[in-house]
Amino acid sequence: MSAIVAIALTATLLVAPAAERTASAPPPRAVSAPPPAATATDARSRRCPPAPPEPAHPISRREWISGVAITEYYPVPERWSAGLPVHTPGLTGRHAVDWLYSARGVSMEGDGIDSRGHQVHISSLGDEGWVNPAGHPTHPLCPGIWSAGPPYWRAGGWRNGHGAVTYPLRGGKWSNGAPRRKLSYRGVSFSPGPSLPLRYYHSIATDPRLIPRGSRVLIPAYRAVNGGWFVAQDTGGAIKARHIDVYRPPPDSPSDQGRDLRDQRVYVIPPG
Repeated sequence: MSAIVAIALTATLLVAPAAERTASAPPPRAVSAPPPAATATDARSRRCPPAPPEPAHPISRREWISGVAITEYYPVPERWSAGLPVHTPGLTGRHAVDWLYSARGVSMEGDGIDSRGHQVHISSLGDEGWVNPAGHPTHPLCPGIWSAGPPYWRAGGWRNGHGAVTYPLRGGKWSNGAPRRKLSYRGVSFSPGPSLPLRYYHSIATDPRLIPRGSRVLIPAYRAVNGGWFVAQDTGGAIKARHIDVYRPPPDSPSDQGRDLRDQRVYVIPPG
């Protein structure tokens, strides 16, 4: 997820994670029906975890740092989606509607790879936020905790007779019953290409308050993958303090959630 989208969405949704991509979130997966909605009471009963301590200053000399969490992220593939292809502002042709607008698609992840292998990204977040499966507005209270349960769909699209989210599937059926009304996405649009010129197993997202942009970072756990060296080129609202997110190719299956390493030791060479 790019810093541009991350900053915009954080401003729009208060304390939202970066483009709502949280580094520890599972990868998107195609679904044929929405999961049960959490209630606002459920959300209020949960407590926001304490924020990681803010780094005193960015690293200014070469040094090893310990206690680092390593996770992975990638552009979400359209091939995992089950929705009917539709036209959308900013892109040519038709694309799976859930890949575009669901919380498991480009609207949440920021970047995606379409069915022809081309990268795209969300370029405008529009005037609305998110709704849960029941169609109720939900907004982040803190990273990972939302006012009315996890987001499911952009605040637009189709609603069934109970007001819950439904969307068309390939083959003519609907994910959650026939629609009774359709709502505007109010300015959501997409663009061809990636949101940032990132490279697989080369680029990482870091907290620039600790690891400045442009730093070279050795992650020993990746020595067998790429020699272990990366460049800090991205940021994210969910990337705080001693947390590094590795940009990687999409896995073959959405069940592959990638590496999730804890208490790692990395070597940082700041720019300049």
